Amino acid sequence: MTAADPLVEDWSPDQVDVMHRLRDWVVAFTTLNQHLAAWMRLPASDANALGQVIWAAEAGTPLSPAQLSHQLGMTTGATTILLNRLEAAGHLLRTRESTDRRRVTLRPTPASRDHARRFLGLAGTEIAGVLRETSPAELRTVAAFLGRMTSAATSVDRRLTESRTR
Repeated sequence: MTAADPLVEDWSPDQVDVMHRLRDWVVAFTTLNQHLAAWMRLPASDANALGQVIWAAEAGTPLSPAQLSHQLGMTTGATTILLNRLEAAGHLLRTRESTDRRRVTLRPTPASRDHARRFLGLAGTEIAGVLRETSPAELRTVAAFLGRMTSAATSVDRRLTESRTR
């Protein structure tokens, strides 16, 4: 891949449009997360973390505290404090499901999961509709593109993190 200065590169209208739409999705998703936080009566950071835990558990791939820490972009210490709050408020369970009893798995409590599901029932209708209306081929194209964008952002993050530790 050739190096490009994003500030002086001559971007096509389609490329600019995609970047704007990615930004718009991030803004819209953040707003939805704020609504979830209000619904759950939690600070936004706690609601975001709980949402990550619920999605992962529902997908059958529950998170460890370290995985959640990485997804949230928080230190492990800050994540532990956040998890302590969620556990004390009755939203989260830490279990040891692996043969390696040191490995902690994060699960939402049934009541918390059900409360979040009621929110999604109210708030997720339009998004679910768009997903259902989109052809499998278009979904695969979008998923592949977003995967490449995520990979690029992860690569940049790794490079920037490494440059700070030198």
